[in-house]
Amino acid sequence: MVMLFPSNQRAQKSNMFDVGFWELCLVGLVCLLVIGPEKLPKAARVAGFWIGKTRNMVASVKSEIKQELQAEEMRQIIKEQTDLEAFHKALGEGSNVIDELSSSIKSLPDEKDKALNDSK
Repeated sequence: MVMLFPSNQRAQKSNMFDVGFWELCLVGLVCLLVIGPEKLPKAARVAGFWIGKTRNMVASVKSEIKQELQAEEMRQIIKEQTDLEAFHKALGEGSNVIDELSSSIKSLPDEKDKALNDSK
């Protein structure tokens, strides 16, 4: 038995509206009957023109959205960098305070001994 549309090949194709050849033929036949053979070429040209315009507009909107997303990502990265720099600055200041406290604590026994020697 020969299959015209094997199920695995049909599943691999993923069209947006999943319109096949026979569906297009049916739409063309209905258009031919409704519009008529005289007006069909002009209607097809107009439809093609508007489809092209729509595709261009969608592509333009997609590119603008992509640019905005990239700009937002860059803003986020810059914000994270400035936050990180502020954290490092605060960490450095805290380290300086700890060093000062450590040196003052180390000097306390020396001052105590000095005070005892002076009182004698």
